[in-house]
Amino acid sequence: MKIEYLHTMVRVKDLEASLAFYKLLGLVERRRIENDKGRFTLVFLCPPDQADGRADVELTYNWDGDDALPSDSRHFGHLAYRVENIYDKCAELQAAGVTINRPPRDGHMAFVRSPDNVSVELLQMGESLPPQEPWASMENVGHW
Repeated sequence: MKIEYLHTMVRVKDLEASLAFYKLLGLVERRRIENDKGRFTLVFLCPPDQADGRADVELTYNWDGDDALPSDSRHFGHLAYRVENIYDKCAELQAAGVTINRPPRDGHMAFVRSPDNVSVELLQMGESLPPQEPWASMENVGHW
C-alpha cells in the first residue's frame, strides 16, 4: 500500500515572530490559508528547493489564542500522511490495537496517535471515498 509524507504542523502563539524564525532558518512561504469561519491562519513553509510541498512545515495560528499551548504539548501539532485507502489503513491500525481518535467518517480524513502520543493525520489519496460503515457512525475518541 502506498504512503506519502505530507507535512508537520506546529501551533504558534505569535505568527509574525514564528515566521521570522523559520525564514531565518532559510524556509520560504509556499502558501497561506486564512480561514475567517474557523478563525485561524495556516502558513506552509519549505526549503526553497522543495517548493513542491514535499518538506512542508505548517504553522497554525489561532486568531483567538490557543489555550492548549504549551500545557499538553499541542504546540507540535501532528504528522500528516496520505494513504491509498483510508478505510483499509484504519482497519489495519485498529486490528493492531491502535485507537482511531477521529474515524474517517467522510472517507477523507482520520486521526490516530502514536504510542508516544504524537497525533498523526491520515488523508485519502485522490478523491474522498464514499462513506461506509463502521466508520460513518463511529464517534471521536479523546482528542487529536
